[in-house]
Amino acid sequence: MAKVKLTKTALKQQRDNLKQFLRFLPTLQLKKQQLQMEMRLCLDQISRNEERERQSKEEIASWIGLFGSEKEVLRVADAVRIQKVNTDILNIAGVEVPRFQGVAFENTPYDLFAEDLWFDDAVAAVKMIVELRIEREVIRRQFELIRQELRVTTQRVNLFEKVKIPESRENIRTIQIYLGDMDTSAVARSKIAKKKLQEVVAS
Repeated sequence: MAKVKLTKTALKQQRDNLKQFLRFLPTLQLKKQQLQMEMRLCLDQISRNEERERQSKEEIASWIGLFGSEKEVLRVADAVRIQKVNTDILNIAGVEVPRFQGVAFENTPYDLFAEDLWFDDAVAAVKMIVELRIEREVIRRQFELIRQELRVTTQRVNLFEKVKIPESRENIRTIQIYLGDMDTSAVARSKIAKKKLQEVVAS
């Protein structure tokens, strides 16, 4: 900690600093709470996403056996090609994070009359699972960016609460004591000087 000057100017500066710290601290604490809440929401979204994928897999489990050969599996996979992952930017408590908007798949033509009856449903089911997984990755990226911002914000809150505010209060106390002692000394010196002057005049 830098040695503080024991002057009235320094006292004003320390009081101004303390006022500023006390004004900013509630804003930082609110931001910290918002970030913590958003992290919980991300975890809830990931959990719901995983549950939807599980349900989707259960729904197709009954007819997945229709994939009679590896060749048929590859035909389905070949019909599911990602063209673009659509996201936009969301501002959460001052941090910009990606928000999932959807997946655009390539329009892979195939002959519905030549394919098995289940083929179209299989393609749709695989697309849904792919989309869920990509959405989950975007949410995880959101979570990571929010987590990083929370770490920085928590450090700032701790700096204000545990260092800056106590330091300013202690500096104010030290300066006030010193200035009070100086005032007392000045009064005492003034009284001594006045007494000596009276003695000189009287003699």
